[in-house]
Amino acid sequence: MANTYTQIYVQIVFAVKGRQNLISKENREELHKYINGIVSNRKQRLYAVFAMPDHVHLLISMSPAMSISDLVRDIKAGSSKFINDKKWMNEKFNWQEGYGAFSYSKSGVDHVIKYILNQEEHHQKKSFKEEYLEFLQKFEIEYDFQYLFEWIEN
Repeated sequence: MANTYTQIYVQIVFAVKGRQNLISKENREELHKYINGIVSNRKQRLYAVFAMPDHVHLLISMSPAMSISDLVRDIKAGSSKFINDKKWMNEKFNWQEGYGAFSYSKSGVDHVIKYILNQEEHHQKKSFKEEYLEFLQKFEIEYDFQYLFEWIEN
């Protein structure tokens, strides 16, 4: 798009179907690289990605030429196919339906990157459910609890 200039930073969060702990530490880095490839091939920029056993956080700089929903669909479809092709688990792997997308200004990018990369430490103190509900409240997003992710209580 000629003469179109944007700066759109979005943190995307989505979960493993059934909130099962299926993403192992041993496979995490390979999954991160694969997701980065999907994002790059869609001509977007990945600033940070971290896959916990049951959910993923990404910070992406988006172009207005692509919708968030199309990018998330491509990431989830491509990465689930990748995981299944690698046979990292005995059962079929799927992501849950839905996702969270939260926008940030340029001044918040470094903080969000640190937050994403410190997920393991962060989740020693707070569950994914607590974290996700805090995002929804912080960004003043109205929601119906019955349509949120399936929650597995630890």
